[in-house]
Amino acid sequence: MAELIQVEVCYALPEQVFRIPLTIASGADIAAAIQQSGIAEKAGVRDISAMPVGVFGKKKTPDSVLKDGDRIEIYRPLTADPMEARRRRAAKQNRKRGTM
Repeated sequence: MAELIQVEVCYALPEQVFRIPLTIASGADIAAAIQQSGIAEKAGVRDISAMPVGVFGKKKTPDSVLKDGDRIEIYRPLTADPMEARRRRAAKQNRKRGTM
């Protein structure tokens, strides 16, 4: 009998967070855990396999082998360019200070 490990598959939408605890065979990879969790159907995501993934905030590939206690995170595409968002925040701060 294969050893089992506990992992969690997570996906967040702006209005809802999906966290699915899962028991899976030791040696399983991220792709297998996502498939087994059924999170794509629960979250209403069509092609979840094309989305970037990570474990505890560190980007990984779908074929990365899991360890007991891992938290698999499925990342949504960015809706804004991070550099542009930073520029807007800096400009707003400068206006508040009266400098520009």
